[in-house]
Amino acid sequence: MTTLAHLTTRDGARIAYRLDGTDGLPLLVLSNSIGTTLHMWDDDIAALSRHFRVLRFDTRGHGESSVPEGDYALERMGHDVLELLDALDVQRAHFLGLSLGGFIGQWLGIHAPQRIGRLILANTSPWLGPKEQWDERIASVLHAENLTETAETFLHNWFPAHLLDAHAPVVERFRAMLLATAPQGLAGAFAAVRDADLRPGLPRIQAPTLAIAGRYDTVTAASHGEQIAAAIPGAHLLVLPAVHLSNIEYPEAFARAVIGFLEN
Repeated sequence: MTTLAHLTTRDGARIAYRLDGTDGLPLLVLSNSIGTTLHMWDDDIAALSRHFRVLRFDTRGHGESSVPEGDYALERMGHDVLELLDALDVQRAHFLGLSLGGFIGQWLGIHAPQRIGRLILANTSPWLGPKEQWDERIASVLHAENLTETAETFLHNWFPAHLLDAHAPVVERFRAMLLATAPQGLAGAFAAVRDADLRPGLPRIQAPTLAIAGRYDTVTAASHGEQIAAAIPGAHLLVLPAVHLSNIEYPEAFARAVIGFLEN
């Protein structure tokens, strides 16, 4: 599949997705961060698709997926993934999620262990409280005239200063993704993070797990990755000298770690 396809979920949302790689290879699901689309993985596909059939999707509220009204629930986002697997007749898949995608991955590891082979949780956290800060962000996004200021905040949390100062093409690519995101999509996803506390369930995750953290990440600090790795039995931890988008800053090291872990 070289173009987008769509799945209509049981609650009526339309989830855009695409597949890369050869039929018959193990399936790897990629799940993106808030404010981005499946294209945040574009630079990773060449390496990953040599080893896996890669499933990417736009999280509800983002990209070419529909934008349901109201708050989104992490449980519903987890079921979006399970329904995609069901539609593709895949019983078990590896899962790699970054940031919000890592929240979804933790939920799947806790609540759908039979569907997850190996689990990679990148630049994420089991809990990002307090709730009040998310209520403020939700209100700000929904009432803003545009997303210019929101996009700037995201970019400064995602990229090192040298890339921001140089107006690097990759920064502009992510700026475009942010500006194209529906305010309701951001607000709905913010609510999912606000309401999520996965800490009690982490010890129940059975899937072999790799946590990847960014040493300079101010969104989901390296200590959050350490917390995940310490709580999940047998989990491994890799800390890269990155900010928040470790797959973008260190694509070769990131892909090498992912492939090595999944094929071990």
